Amino acid sequence: MNVTASLDHRELGRDMRIFSSSPLVGPGLPLWLPAGAAVRYELEQYAREVALRTGCEPVYSPVLGKRSLFERSGHWAKFADDMFPPMYIGDPHEEPGDADPLVLRPANCPHHAQIYASEPRSYRDLPVRYSELAPMFRAERSGVLSGLSRVRQINLDDAHVFCRPDQVGAEVRIALDAVLEVLDTLGIEVSYLRLSGRDDSARWLGSPEQWASAEEALAAALDAVLRAAPAGVPWRAVPGEAAFYGPKIDVQVLDVRGHEETLATVQLDFNQPERFDLTYVAASGERERVVMIHRGTVGAMERMVAFLLERHDGRLPFWLAPVQVCLLPVADRSPDAADDAVAPGDAADRLAADLRSRGVRVRVERDGSLGNRIRLARRRRDALLGVLGPREVEAGVLAVTDPASGAKVSVPLAELGERLAEAARNRAPQVAVERPQAR
Repeated sequence: MNVTASLDHRELGRDMRIFSSSPLVGPGLPLWLPAGAAVRYELEQYAREVALRTGCEPVYSPVLGKRSLFERSGHWAKFADDMFPPMYIGDPHEEPGDADPLVLRPANCPHHAQIYASEPRSYRDLPVRYSELAPMFRAERSGVLSGLSRVRQINLDDAHVFCRPDQVGAEVRIALDAVLEVLDTLGIEVSYLRLSGRDDSARWLGSPEQWASAEEALAAALDAVLRAAPAGVPWRAVPGEAAFYGPKIDVQVLDVRGHEETLATVQLDFNQPERFDLTYVAASGERERVVMIHRGTVGAMERMVAFLLERHDGRLPFWLAPVQVCLLPVADRSPDAADDAVAPGDAADRLAADLRSRGVRVRVERDGSLGNRIRLARRRRDALLGVLGPREVEAGVLAVTDPASGAKVSVPLAELGERLAEAARNRAPQVAVERPQAR
């Protein structure tokens, strides 16, 4: 598919006032404007809700850690070139010597490993699931930075599960069910799921038996999940494409350019438990190594918002739209209106206050001609447009237009608020606005 400028999330972001940048803040560090913050807030709330519903306990951890933490986790050896330079605490004029400097984290998992290690665990305590929506940092070079899709700080919906080997299959099913639900709610079609395993080389961490058991559990989980999923979502095995520390399942989608990309991953990890000696006391009384599973649903907020803007050409699902209804009052009052008649501008303010009290994002647009205001609202991709003139005020209705479908209908003000609030609560892709009957 050829992508027009309007399908570039950077162009859409400017039109919709989603994000901006500042040379004083620096490249790759986007500023989320109120419209973008509204979208991100909804995604974060949804991610947290799904995490809680699937048994995760929220945790918080610092964005900094000692370099030795990331040396032990293996991130320093593998990602040092992509991490920001170490920060030495002390007199800046003195040589740092052998001090253990602080670094901005490139991943949350070492911190979560330390939370797991903070107390002894029994086999009866497992699985333990932690979730955190937190920033991570990548020292991306200036030449590859791009809008929200390539940035230096990403805010990641991240979860880590610590479980026994016999619990892997059930945990993977929980993770995949959550991912497929979220993508469906976001209006994103899954192309296929990919099981990446090991090959016959010797570069893998863990025994061949451990890998065979893990890959078998992942395959069984895929079969179980996809039997209940909408027809037509296949999975395929790709030997040799796993991370060195464990097999994984990638959820593959197509972007608006027709390019395949991974939007979610369920990753088994034998590395972190080995490096940090993460164990539990088995029924036998012996200490056994725990299995760590990396999972998430929405993923990086920046990347997901960029993907959704392009996927929907900026016209996001109703529950995500920065402006869910734009009110357009017309004239102050009719010449023959009664002295106590409410002016359209005042009626729009009252309606806006009612909608906001119900959690609906509303904007009242007054300046300029009605035509210019409508064009501005359409360019901004406001979900619904509501015209309120003297006739509408007198009749107690709002003339609603759905720009996405072209549908137009007069909705009684008495039912408008709850109708919109219910659609937002239910994360509806759009509000049902019926076309008027032909005259």
